[in-house]
Amino acid sequence: MNMIDVKGKWTLITGGCRGVGRLTAIEMAKLGANIILQGRDKAHAEPVIAELKKYGVEVRAVGCNLENEAEIDAALAEIDSWGVQVDLVFNNAGLMSHYFSDYLTNTMDDFHHAMAVNFFAPIKIAYHFLPGMIQRGFGRMQLTTSGIANEPELMGYACAKAALTKFVKDFACKLNGTDVMMNVMDPGWLRTDLGGPNAPNAPETVIPGSMVSVLLDDKKSGRWFSAQEFTGMSLADAVEKGKSVE
Repeated sequence: MNMIDVKGKWTLITGGCRGVGRLTAIEMAKLGANIILQGRDKAHAEPVIAELKKYGVEVRAVGCNLENEAEIDAALAEIDSWGVQVDLVFNNAGLMSHYFSDYLTNTMDDFHHAMAVNFFAPIKIAYHFLPGMIQRGFGRMQLTTSGIANEPELMGYACAKAALTKFVKDFACKLNGTDVMMNVMDPGWLRTDLGGPNAPNAPETVIPGSMVSVLLDDKKSGRWFSAQEFTGMSLADAVEKGKSVE
């Protein structure tokens, strides 16, 4: 099936206490992956930890505000102190910027706020784990992007996600052909805390698409995976279809 075996592999999922992160954590635990949940408050992970324990995997959690670089450093140091090898990373956490009805009044504060969580935090996490993955010759990293377009009312969010996509695409020239893969995933517009109640898609529609780029074993990086294109498929079929994504 051209899919990696994740049993026993430590998997970090940012924003793992709710929404897409929680759903992905559950599905990865079903496959036997050990899970590290990141949330703003470590206590928020407790209900998800209880959910995941029944799959017989190890589950741990770290708390940090992804807008605060010092807190990210502390959370990464805590993970390092456990002595576990993080092989899989879902940089899932995101923050929607303010909606400026008058799109000419976007503020620099809003841009900084959006970039902090949606760009600076995930690339900081990427730079932390990529060297070890490259040294060991194995790793998977997925960064969550967005297909948002033609909405200058949300320019801070849109620009942060565009920058994140550029980061991943340009790494492909270094990673392609190796067993360290980094790609982006667009979950689509979902009825989550980030997407709001008017979004057309239920959060559950991201499964199995939110996992495909991490499970593939084709040594290709820099690709864009749209989770909604895999909705309703079996995991085996989704991974097979994922091989055709360029």
